Amino acid sequence: MKIKNNRNIYLFIIPAALFTLIFAYLPMFGIVMAFEDYNLFAGSNPITALFASDWVGFDNFREIMGDPYFWNVFKNTIEISLLKIFFVFPLPILLAILINEIIWPNMKKVIQTIIYLPHFLSWVIVSGIWLTLLGGEGTLNSMLLDWGVIDEAIPFLTDNFLFRIVLIITDAWKEIGWSAIIYLAAITGIDYQLYEAIKIDGGSKLQEIFYVTLPGIVSTIVMMFILRIASIMDAGFDQVFNMYSSFVYDGADIIGTYVYRLGLGQMEYSLATAIGLFNSIIGFTLVIIANKLAKKFTGKSIW
Repeated sequence: MKIKNNRNIYLFIIPAALFTLIFAYLPMFGIVMAFEDYNLFAGSNPITALFASDWVGFDNFREIMGDPYFWNVFKNTIEISLLKIFFVFPLPILLAILINEIIWPNMKKVIQTIIYLPHFLSWVIVSGIWLTLLGGEGTLNSMLLDWGVIDEAIPFLTDNFLFRIVLIITDAWKEIGWSAIIYLAAITGIDYQLYEAIKIDGGSKLQEIFYVTLPGIVSTIVMMFILRIASIMDAGFDQVFNMYSSFVYDGADIIGTYVYRLGLGQMEYSLATAIGLFNSIIGFTLVIIANKLAKKFTGKSIW
């Protein structure tokens, strides 16, 4: 009866449900490749090849577990993700609070528009901008050399340590403005009478932030943190893929880029699928743990 009475609403859900089914659930059947020695030419097409390839069980997983380079890539993925969480995750919260304190509406709109814009640029474009700026003969190095600040170009993109700093800075530059939208929306939902009450009690602006604003958006912060933990095994594939080079493989090669080269570059489809499945299981486990910890210590969680 409920479906019949709300059939118009359910009609709107159908396209999204079909999209999710086709592009999220049906491809999961390909997981079977992780347990096979997949041979693309074993069948008349890639689908039939799944059924014609030899079954090897957990051999692919044993191979990747015994590969030292895989564990280096795994370590890079975790380290880069944790660095981004530590340095980048708090910035949208701070930015949203600062924007909320602007008293001139027009200025607030202009600032919001400016900081949102980088999000709408693809990583191909963003990488091109920063590679031009930070390359060996890029704008920044050329300026510093001309001014006599340095004697030789700084290897921003070829030094493992400096490249990670570049990843953090570019990720913050591109995404904090967009992420701040969510926190701004949460701030607007706070009862304004709470601000009036703390002003009457003689509270300062900092006290307003610490005793009203932050507690008012803590549930949003927890939700965003859990979602960020969910992508900890990603570490920003698009960003790294478009910016890194063989010079920084040792410190910047992550699971996503390694799987890309292994699967599409070397046609090791089974190994690449096994790594991807391992990656997904770890990510799912981290989400469960993060949600339970958030519920235990803050009383807030996604479910």
